[in-house]
Amino acid sequence: MKRNIVIAAVTAAALIGGGTATALATTGDDEGSARQAATTRPAGDDARDDQDDADDRDDDAGRAASTGISAPEAIAAALKHTSGTAVSAELDDEDDGGKVVWKVDVLSGGSTWHSVSVDPSNGKVLGAQGDDEDDTAQVRAALKGSSVTAEEAARALAGKGVVTSVDLDEDGKDKSWEGETHKSGGAGQDWKVDLKTGKVTADRADAQDDDADDDQD
Repeated sequence: MKRNIVIAAVTAAALIGGGTATALATTGDDEGSARQAATTRPAGDDARDDQDDADDRDDDAGRAASTGISAPEAIAAALKHTSGTAVSAELDDEDDGGKVVWKVDVLSGGSTWHSVSVDPSNGKVLGAQGDDEDDTAQVRAALKGSSVTAEEAARALAGKGVVTSVDLDEDGKDKSWEGETHKSGGAGQDWKVDLKTGKVTADRADAQDDDADDDQD
């Protein structure tokens, strides 16, 4: 369950500063005037996008390198504090304030969700808050019959690098755990972990989606 959505807002001031250029042409006739708008994308934007992606990877790698508590340990700490089923764990900038914490989503009871914050330096639970999710039935259906927990999936991924996230993929035909790891130097990789066997495989579909997005840009 990918829950992170980044929304970029471009203002008129940014347009003047060299972002997307907008040209307006106005033509008139007896009944009024019509306005046409055409937009162009400077060639430098692609290079800036690539640099932004690289910076994001460096940030993830830096977070991974600075944490003393691994993903499995963060999940264990969250479940000790809030009983239930861990569905995801991710290193996250708390409220974009610069403080990095582990965020562990726990499904407990019938349909009660909790987002548990764990200090990555010592494993202390910083707090938990209720969370609203509308895919509870889908999550439970995906986990039915599974024998590999989020904590076990994170341990399986640890051999691939420092785990920065593990998340249940309950969509589509092939249900699995999804994870991201980073090695020294900032190289990141996406993986899938089988819900029944714990087998780790590279997430080729995710890589293909990234390539498709790059082609569209």
